[in-house]
Amino acid sequence: MSTIDPITLEILWTRLVSLVDEAAATLVRTSFSTIVRESNDYAVVLLDRDAKLLAQSSQSIPSFICTLPETVRHFLKVFPRETLKPGDIMITNDPWLGTGHLPDINIAMPVFRDGVLVGFAGSVAHSPDIGGRLRSPGNRDLYEEGLRIPPMKLIAAGIINETLVDIIQNNVRIPEQVMGDLWAQVAANRMLSQRLLDMLQETECDLVALGSEMYARSEAAMRSAIAALPNGEYEHEARVDGFIEPVTIRCRIIVTGDTLTVDYAGSSPQLPRAINVVPIYTFAYTAYALKCVLAPNVPNNDGSFRPIKTTAPLGSILNPKFPAAVSARAMTGHLLPTAVMGALADVVPDRVRAAAGSPLWCVQLAGSHQGERFASTLFLNGGQGAGAAGDGLPALSFPSNLANTPIEVIESQAPIRIVRRALRRGTGGAGKTRGGDGQVFEIDLLADEPVTMTFMADRLRTPAPGMRGGEAGSTGRVLLDGKPIDPRDTLVANPGARLTLETPGGGGFGSR
Repeated sequence: MSTIDPITLEILWTRLVSLVDEAAATLVRTSFSTIVRESNDYAVVLLDRDAKLLAQSSQSIPSFICTLPETVRHFLKVFPRETLKPGDIMITNDPWLGTGHLPDINIAMPVFRDGVLVGFAGSVAHSPDIGGRLRSPGNRDLYEEGLRIPPMKLIAAGIINETLVDIIQNNVRIPEQVMGDLWAQVAANRMLSQRLLDMLQETECDLVALGSEMYARSEAAMRSAIAALPNGEYEHEARVDGFIEPVTIRCRIIVTGDTLTVDYAGSSPQLPRAINVVPIYTFAYTAYALKCVLAPNVPNNDGSFRPIKTTAPLGSILNPKFPAAVSARAMTGHLLPTAVMGALADVVPDRVRAAAGSPLWCVQLAGSHQGERFASTLFLNGGQGAGAAGDGLPALSFPSNLANTPIEVIESQAPIRIVRRALRRGTGGAGKTRGGDGQVFEIDLLADEPVTMTFMADRLRTPAPGMRGGEAGSTGRVLLDGKPIDPRDTLVANPGARLTLETPGGGGFGSR
């Protein structure tokens, strides 16, 4: 297929996306944890033989789309193509090789057709537990944060690595859920592999030629969108609470013709806390924000991100030195779209949004009840920032795409009772368009033993700022038995305690 007509290209391109979506449905339906099933914290991707992104699952975490291809390229450094065999499954959760923290387990399998490697099926899912201390911004180095799996083969030529399975099972709090999700990922990858082979058999298309055409078109669309911006440099600073001092993300966007570089020099230094962000995660949420602003309607693939480059000084919070703590890296990384959009606000004001309220809140609970261990992760969302096109939505996760877990599911997974869940009316920032409202979440702890709790909760002191004259949203609060607490360190609560979480509102847009 040296040339592909537009109709055939659209059919095949859409077919690839549908293959990945079917594999993602397999992952969701066979997973054990609420993190995958309900909260949407996963991604499935199809890559070509050079580990370039062909297609992604429609429901997925945005950052994983950029990180997973890079992870597979790291796999190939350890397991060169010529050594791979049908039935191999590679695995790692190393933050610097994967998504930026240990809970996300990455797996990939080579896809062979008639003995020839044609691509890779990949998936990543947030594990319900990875051992170590509970995920907390207060962790001080990587070794506290759990089990780190180097690039290995979970399955070699169809034979399960039982030693690795035993190591994982004996280092996590809830092995049934952890391994259940992991085998669900394997099932999804195998489904994607088989569906790709079926498509190639049915259509006899040349995947290399198809991929090249897709990459070229997506790259051309992104370059055209960048070229429409005036050449120059655009800057913005985003801030959140941090620890002793606020964390600052200083963003400088340099537009030169049809290429774009984002430089984060001047951002906060690396911290001895778990809110550092590894470079691939820095790139992922930068590229995601630019894709939203510049070319949102073009399907994501390798070509979409070729014109984009990011840089951050080694030893900074966006490029930390190993073994920095990174488990709560989203508390910093999710600010990157705010910084990018803030820098472009005067250039393309109709395409950007004010800062989100959360952008992500999370509480981890672990303990024992009636002799059985439990570990549960609950995601909560603040209000979305407003934009020129309309108000921000309430209780919406941006940019992480995480879903609110249903109350009935939460109560079935841990000894807790949800007393109240409601919107915090009026917490979004005022403006020509209003920021989205946060929410209030009250939880009673029913365990018969003390419960260990950790939090990812920000904007308790630094509200989500408005944009172009809009007002800031309201800050959030975390209370235990009605008294404000510091959510940055691990806490232990007694049975019967009540936890109240009040997420922040999003920033407003434009002057009233």
